[in-house]
Amino acid sequence: MAEEHVDVLVVGAGISGIDAAYHLKTMCPDRSFVILEGRDDLGGTWDLFRYPGVRSDSDMHTLGFGFKPWTGAKAIADGPSIMEYLRETVAEYRIDEHIRFGHLVVAASWSSDGARWTVEADRGGERVTLTCNFLFMCSGYYSYRRGYTPDFEGRDRFRGQIVHPQEWPDDFDHAGTRIVVIGSGATAVTLVPALAADAEHVTMLQRSPTYMVSRPARDPIADVLRRLLPSRWAYRLTRAKNSALQEWMYKRIRKDPAKAKEKLLKLVRDQLGAAEVEEHFTPTYDPWDQRLCLVPDNDFFDAIKAGTASVVNGEVDTFTENGIRLESGDELDADVIVTATGLNLVTVGDMAVTVDGEPVDFSRTWTYKGVAYSDVPNMASSFGYIAASWTLRADLTCEWVCRLLNHMADVGADQCTPRLRPSDRDMPERPFIRHFTSGYMQRMMPMLPKQGDRPPWLNPQIHSADKQALRKDPFDDGVMQFTDARDRTPSEIPV
Repeated sequence: MAEEHVDVLVVGAGISGIDAAYHLKTMCPDRSFVILEGRDDLGGTWDLFRYPGVRSDSDMHTLGFGFKPWTGAKAIADGPSIMEYLRETVAEYRIDEHIRFGHLVVAASWSSDGARWTVEADRGGERVTLTCNFLFMCSGYYSYRRGYTPDFEGRDRFRGQIVHPQEWPDDFDHAGTRIVVIGSGATAVTLVPALAADAEHVTMLQRSPTYMVSRPARDPIADVLRRLLPSRWAYRLTRAKNSALQEWMYKRIRKDPAKAKEKLLKLVRDQLGAAEVEEHFTPTYDPWDQRLCLVPDNDFFDAIKAGTASVVNGEVDTFTENGIRLESGDELDADVIVTATGLNLVTVGDMAVTVDGEPVDFSRTWTYKGVAYSDVPNMASSFGYIAASWTLRADLTCEWVCRLLNHMADVGADQCTPRLRPSDRDMPERPFIRHFTSGYMQRMMPMLPKQGDRPPWLNPQIHSADKQALRKDPFDDGVMQFTDARDRTPSEIPV
């Protein structure tokens, strides 16, 4: 039986994969494509995480798609509302016709002779093979198999229930229980007020404090614009306003971190008082060395002020029969322990990749504009922002891939490969994401491609810079090599 062939194979049916499908349908209508999704439903992150209170940690006017207005009342939206938005998008643009669920991609091999990828997927224990001309990875950067949990001493002794947010039980009842949430990142800050609504008490156990910033769940300017303008115009203006504000704030914080730190801490002091901030909410690092935690409508602070939640600093010594003993000797009694300790991270979908029979170690490649890899042909990855909404960059990446495909057709090339110029070979090696110290990202850095010190080997993580690199810079940059499988020589490419 002949293998099925498509022009473009997209891996993942989350935000990036849906974004890719829309752009392929609108910008490359003559290209066939399929989306392989390992899970049984779309949504990626938003289908996987089902813990209490799960919500966006950035506004939906930028986390939403550029082509599909978010019309929900709340800009900081809950998980089910986001899933409803994604389903509506998929149905509206008939993207569902291209998705194949239960297809977990496990391997991809490139052949320069035929200028195509051979992709293998596991479908319920059966191996399925497809071929494609271009492979677009939209599967994110963390493992869906299990979350990250340190090896806690005495874990087996604990007589209560231990839950990781990535594996939240559907029938979990926490009403009236004493809960310890280990962690201080976005997941923990979301979980604590949601659990505190029904629990006897919730304690957030943190090794070190995190910067938190409160903002309304509704965007008042967006509300006004929606009343005055058609929804699409109002959405575009709000999206432009919020993306510009995100970048402006990030740059300002980075320019004067000491001043930013004082302002951020003052906002929390206004909520909880100086003593609480000094003890539990004063990080040792600069703002945006790690991601800021969003507190919509003060819910986290309100739970602490109500006495239904509290924060404890300390390192876990061991789990006990009745809870956790800290290295300080203090003990925290618990019926439930939630290990909000992070994610297990992967690169390129956690699959085996070869090029002309040689295994690819992505940590030894260089990133091309943060979307492709040196010496890896006809492949791109969607990787969003750390300091802004994921979808802002996914939109740019999907648009760039479609422009690249059309450019290849225009110049008669079937292979495009970023290759180092002779002048690039002495570049200093820099991490894929710079100046970001969160544990989950530091665990991932050794797996990711390197970044150089000059275009196009940069991943600036700045929206305005990416708009220039991915929308305006020419494809004929002396780095992206376009070839034809028939002669495997560089094509004549018009400027």
